[in-house]
Amino acid sequence: MIIGTAGHIDHGKTALVRALTGVETDRLPEEKRRGISIELGYAYLHAEGAQGRPLSLGFVDMPGHERLLHTMLAGATGIAHALLIVAADDGVMPQTREHLAVLALLGVAQGTVAITKIDRLDPATRASRLAQLQAQVRALLAPTALADAPLYPVSAITGEGIDALRAHLLACAGRQHSGAAQDGARAFRLAIDRAFTLAGVGTVVTGTVASGRLQVGDALQLTPQRQGTREPLRVRGIHAQNQPAEAAHAGQRCALALAGLAKDAVHRGDWACAPAIALATTRIDVECSLWPDEPKPLRSGTPVHVHLGSSDVMGSIVLLEGASLAPGATALAQLVLHAGVAAWHGDRGVLRDASATRTMAGVRVLDPFAPQRWRGTPERLAQLAAQALPERGARIAALLDQSPLGLDLVQTARAEALPGPQDLPLPEAAIRLDGGRAAIAPARLQALQAQALERLQAFHESQPQEIGPDLRRLRRLAAPRAGDALWQHLVDDLVARGAVVRSGHWLHLPAHAAHMSAAEEQLAQRLMPLLLAGGFDPPWVRTLAQDSGAAEALVRQTLASLARRGEVFQCVKDLYYPLPTIERLAAIARGCMAQGDAVQAAAFRDATGLGRKRAIQLLEFFDRVGFTRRVKDAHLLRPGTPLFAARD
Repeated sequence: MIIGTAGHIDHGKTALVRALTGVETDRLPEEKRRGISIELGYAYLHAEGAQGRPLSLGFVDMPGHERLLHTMLAGATGIAHALLIVAADDGVMPQTREHLAVLALLGVAQGTVAITKIDRLDPATRASRLAQLQAQVRALLAPTALADAPLYPVSAITGEGIDALRAHLLACAGRQHSGAAQDGARAFRLAIDRAFTLAGVGTVVTGTVASGRLQVGDALQLTPQRQGTREPLRVRGIHAQNQPAEAAHAGQRCALALAGLAKDAVHRGDWACAPAIALATTRIDVECSLWPDEPKPLRSGTPVHVHLGSSDVMGSIVLLEGASLAPGATALAQLVLHAGVAAWHGDRGVLRDASATRTMAGVRVLDPFAPQRWRGTPERLAQLAAQALPERGARIAALLDQSPLGLDLVQTARAEALPGPQDLPLPEAAIRLDGGRAAIAPARLQALQAQALERLQAFHESQPQEIGPDLRRLRRLAAPRAGDALWQHLVDDLVARGAVVRSGHWLHLPAHAAHMSAAEEQLAQRLMPLLLAGGFDPPWVRTLAQDSGAAEALVRQTLASLARRGEVFQCVKDLYYPLPTIERLAAIARGCMAQGDAVQAAAFRDATGLGRKRAIQLLEFFDRVGFTRRVKDAHLLRPGTPLFAARD
């Protein structure tokens, strides 16, 4: 069990740890000279529990000075049990309150109170003073999860109460061991709070294992990545709870010897994690709880110090459910950070004011891949409500139901600190996409398909002379934010069911298919050679009627039917181009595109030998059918469009 000391400066935290373990945690010369803790200190106690089972206590001795609260916050990451220390002669002090606020906001629910320095009390008034202190501490703890924490009066000088406190902590460790239910699905993560070098060993990083299991020889990734930390690192050695080990697991204090890593390349605030879950983010959606004792509401846009894991980074908070958050209230919010950090779903952190003088709020990470756009829409808030659910199976099922465009399983698994999409507990009915990299709920897929059919019908009504849009153009009309894999599956399913017909590159409803009479078929066989012979300047409908000897109305009707087959295209009224000619013109447009960022009308005119008016008409046609898009006076080729691809 990892125990973190908390309390005001000079209340005897270090002396108490020394009395419990025999280890002096103040190791720096400055600490010894001044008699206060400046850096995090560590001590371990190994004992034998019930039935000979080994028990181990790891103590993180945290500084009590208000100016060193950032160091205390780095040490508070991952502690399982808080040891709140109150000196008998001083009682509850400002840092006692702030440290308790930190513990409460970090969600630490197990703890013990040690009333230290009882040897300084007057024997005549000792009993009444202790009773007074106990009442004061009980009132302080009442609003928190530590309200029922046991109190132990102790003296690190005389040893009074030390044995009882030690036995209590070991018993807590035994109960934690017996009732522990580690989340074995999550990958290895360790928040680094210290890095140093040892002769013959190399760079060593220490921290508390947040999740997963690690063995000597495994690969780790440092994140956020910096120069010299981009390649996976090999674990050369492990010390768990200050003892050599072949493996480490969640809940332990560990020191890892990492091969190929320079000490200057790693800092407090970094994480060592399995390469599969490495991430860095500057936007995090969170559940934010403002401390009840805050003097005023927290306003959206407030600059804050964000303490996540062992990191401390500046940023601002954007509230998603209103302009302000009242003291004691909880709301959804987004943290916008000035530097990248690593954070995973469920991680807890603390917000302090911009001057780092006051602890304000606690946060629980919901989504480390927070979007910049649509972050306050009802759809997004519903997704965050799903991500706030405590049980993973229910959370993933609800998130899938609240994802109209499907769920990115690779990103979701990484956010959950799971090795891969296969480890997500998806509902059986979920439709997997893209080789299992994404999924969508059946009801959401049906809603998207209904929308696609509706948009396709509207397209036919507005442009009856065209066969229909291509795959990407229909997506822009029906679901512009849908991913490639989802949209391809959606259309393939509609085509397989006969709800949509695919003719070449184009999609249309079955009822929109062209049905030509025998007379139209015969006329089409005479018209097509005339159109092909016209090259880039094919004959108009009137000329085609004269040359073929057919009525203009029948020529128009026949060409409209051919257009609905995708064999010809109407550039402007009464001017049709056959598909082969359009493909040649599209190839020329691609060639003009290769010479710059966009197709200019003048360049296209010169390349085709057409007049300016006809060149502009053709470019506008390309815009209309989705081959290009107009930006000011230029025409940009749409990326990835398959329209009019050159034939072999």
